[in-house]
Amino acid sequence: MSKPALGRGLGALLNSGGKPLPGASSSASGSGTTIAAGKPGGATRVPWSKVRPSPWQPRKDFTPESLQELADSIREQGIVQPLIVRPVDDYYELIAGERRWRAAQIAGLTEVPILERVASNREVLELALIENLQRENLNPIEEALGYAQLQQLFELTQEQVAQKVGRARTAIANALRLLKLPDPIQTALRGGRISVGHAKVILGVSPESSQTAVTEQVIQGNLSVRQTEELVARLQNPPVAIPQLNPTPLGVTLRDPHIVDLEGRLRERFLAKVALRYTKGRGSIEVRFHSDAELEQLLERLGVTVD
Repeated sequence: MSKPALGRGLGALLNSGGKPLPGASSSASGSGTTIAAGKPGGATRVPWSKVRPSPWQPRKDFTPESLQELADSIREQGIVQPLIVRPVDDYYELIAGERRWRAAQIAGLTEVPILERVASNREVLELALIENLQRENLNPIEEALGYAQLQQLFELTQEQVAQKVGRARTAIANALRLLKLPDPIQTALRGGRISVGHAKVILGVSPESSQTAVTEQVIQGNLSVRQTEELVARLQNPPVAIPQLNPTPLGVTLRDPHIVDLEGRLRERFLAKVALRYTKGRGSIEVRFHSDAELEQLLERLGVTVD
């Protein structure tokens, strides 16, 4: 199955000819700020100080190294692609191009090229998300926070968010789950010290303090995702100490070590809590999940599709 296209993308901005985008209103949604109509025609140049970042921009992390590289390029070639902005009061608010705007200041430019467009707050957030997703500029936490903004501020369902940005609903659900991680783990994910694969495994650990401890071991040991799964399985299923000399206390039944081992292997396979009950050829397997997203992941591992 081919991956769906990501919304309208920057083409919707660059080809709108200064006219409102489809569905755009004449005022910023939810802000009460009046937005002037964009000027038709090509780019104009304005002092960079007249341009300000958008509070709706999901990207927050700009590495100094990448900004310096872009600044060096701008010194040689200039800004090839104009910044996309919308007029707000007596300044211009960025819709797309904040990285170029920041690099232009480092390069010592006094002016930047802009294209004026009209867009509501929701469209600004949608288009900023789409631009960064297309260019793979967002780290996983920024991406998740962008989806959460769309969902919460504009009262959208996960399905509606998925349609807006051209992603599968399960991808949106999995991204939003990352926001349940403690702040130190989110910071590690932002900085690339752990991957999304690591984070998904760590999400299955409880309590929260154990998640942080596992993350530290992953980073210190430079563990792969598979090694992290094995670590979590060992923590969740510690070996059972069977007393050799002392008699078994009354009312306590020791479990068959083969059953315990098989139960542990099932937990590793499903990445979920599994209870295996077996008596004389009969029994049951119970696999537990705590959310629709965990159920969907479990079904995927089993190769079960839901129509």
